[in-house]
Amino acid sequence: MLNRMRDHQAGRAELRGDCERCFGLCCVALPFAASADFAVDKAAGTPCRNLREDHRCGIHARLRQKGFTGCTVYDCFGAGQQVSQITFGGQDWRTGPPERARRMFDVFPVVRQLHELLWYLTEALALPAARPVHGELREALEKTEKLTGGTPEELAGLDVAAHRQEVNVLLLRTSELARAGTKGRRKDRRGADLMGARLKGADLRGASLRGAYLIAADLTGADLRGADLIGADLRDADLTDADLTGAFFLTQPQLNAARGSAGTRLPGSVTRPGHWTAQV
Repeated sequence: MLNRMRDHQAGRAELRGDCERCFGLCCVALPFAASADFAVDKAAGTPCRNLREDHRCGIHARLRQKGFTGCTVYDCFGAGQQVSQITFGGQDWRTGPPERARRMFDVFPVVRQLHELLWYLTEALALPAARPVHGELREALEKTEKLTGGTPEELAGLDVAAHRQEVNVLLLRTSELARAGTKGRRKDRRGADLMGARLKGADLRGASLRGAYLIAADLTGADLRGADLIGADLRDADLTDADLTGAFFLTQPQLNAARGSAGTRLPGSVTRPGHWTAQV
């Protein structure tokens, strides 16, 4: 398996969903409820009604129009192809015994969490300011990567919450080191309830917004340079003309859930969502 420590960019590529190498696991293993994000209810382990026999989505180009916005903001961080091609050796859940299918669906969310941690650890290792903890970060990355290569039985029995907590201690230290060099005030808004907050033009340089609830917040023109955005809920947040240069631990699913414009400045780790263009 690719050694992500040697090449951060190549490693990041392996931590992005590749539907061509997956058996549509996110469309089967995960449940969802009828809401603003999903048009219908679906139980865990039940194929989505839009999933075709070739494991492709039948309405992929029209997901938002059909009421499946939740699908457009989801990313498995490469767990789909890992479980499909590595953990289960390319065995399709459709053609095997029910027991194997159930185990695939149980393992997929576990590997997804591990791959998300690999994303954060890879990014942390690319931050020069985090050099004092690079050794520990490499050890954590190696351990996490080894866990992803476990057998289905090992993965199903893994206490992933405990492992996440271990890694989180390192990510917190990384955040403190990275934000220490940011000029201006470094606000601590961890877990803050900022739903619908009016933060237009706000100075949030170097702020810790870990796990903050920024649902539908107005961040138009806000300065988020060097901010820690791990776990921040950006659903429907307005990032029009905001500056996220140097912001870290920001994932593509977070960004896909927000609104923005051609003037929104982004870190190089993510890409501008296609639906933003339609809003400009």
